[in-house]
Amino acid sequence: MASLREQFWDPVAGFGVTFRTMFKGVVTEQYPFEKKATAPRFHGRHQLNRWPDGLEKCIGCELCAWACPADAIYVEGADNTDGGRFSPGERYGSVYQINYLRCILCGLCIEACPTRALTMTNEYELADNNRADLIYEKNDLLAPLLPGMEQPPHPMRLGEDEGAYYRGIGASVRETGDGEVPA
Repeated sequence: MASLREQFWDPVAGFGVTFRTMFKGVVTEQYPFEKKATAPRFHGRHQLNRWPDGLEKCIGCELCAWACPADAIYVEGADNTDGGRFSPGERYGSVYQINYLRCILCGLCIEACPTRALTMTNEYELADNNRADLIYEKNDLLAPLLPGMEQPPHPMRLGEDEGAYYRGIGASVRETGDGEVPA
């Protein structure tokens, strides 16, 4: 008896779902013209960050390339000199490439970065009609210079040595709480 009731009720319940949704309005996203905000923790395009004086945070350690399961990151480190300082440490990333044809946006490179030089933005439009344009170079990935920042290479402005630089001791330029860098 129970199976006869189930044979009759299951199709009626299925049609109930159809009838409930049949008279609702259609929800269509007008994507290229109206873009919805992403979740705050969305993994999008990568960004190479800078210190408040404009020096790059990347020290060329290549840990992000080692952590990448898709082998999408290529880094070549070089030594800083007194005449050409790009980062506060001994080294900097002279060549930095991310191949978005291979990248799976997993974020393992972000976790591997010891200086928080590499982060991910909310930018998700990574399509192009040319394969070569999907290999982002260092100048495509670097964060823009904010007011008060100076284009590298230049000497360290936030301290006398690396330890003081990272701690902000003796800084002539400091970052304020709202993310702005005073001139």
